[in-house]
Amino acid sequence: MKYYSCFAVFKHQWDQVASAVWQKYPNPYSKHVLSEDIVHRSLLPDGRRLYSRRLLTKTNRMPRWGNIVFGANAHLVSVLEESVVDPMKKTFTTYTRNLGYTSFMVVEEKCVYQQSSENSGWTELQRQVWVDSSVLGFARAIQKFGVERYKSNCNKSFKGLQYIINKMFVPEQAETHIPQKVDQLTKKAKAAQDLARQGKRGPVVQ
Repeated sequence: MKYYSCFAVFKHQWDQVASAVWQKYPNPYSKHVLSEDIVHRSLLPDGRRLYSRRLLTKTNRMPRWGNIVFGANAHLVSVLEESVVDPMKKTFTTYTRNLGYTSFMVVEEKCVYQQSSENSGWTELQRQVWVDSSVLGFARAIQKFGVERYKSNCNKSFKGLQYIINKMFVPEQAETHIPQKVDQLTKKAKAAQDLARQGKRGPVVQ
């Protein structure tokens, strides 16, 4: 099993970040997330903490040697996310694990969003991941592949949540964080609307 952790800070209050986590998808940086469903939500016995379960469907491209085992079309995977929100302690903890292709690779993640110890107006995010595989002869290579892919996705995940936070609470900044391709599509869509209003035709997709 391989382990990796990383740390990030959002310069926003905890309640804002917590609200954004519930509305994280879709965002321009998470095109691999196809669906999201809340399957359970209830208060824990103490009556103050909220427990939830969400089911996500994602696309996860396998390495070429993984396609040999599972086929080239094996790219959809279900992910279960369990979370506990404690508004009194200002903590939002999520536990995530994949439900599909567990014989190939198991990825378990724990994320803790909490009020920053340095600035009460900021929010800290501590991410931890454990990657394991039981494929004989390939376990170490698969574990390494899983950790490296997780590392590359951490930055996208941070940008995606930051985009949603800005969209919800600082809309003027959200526009500056739109990826170039998305921004181009938005401009083309606006151009098409302008042409439609003017009753003109012109090339929209180039």
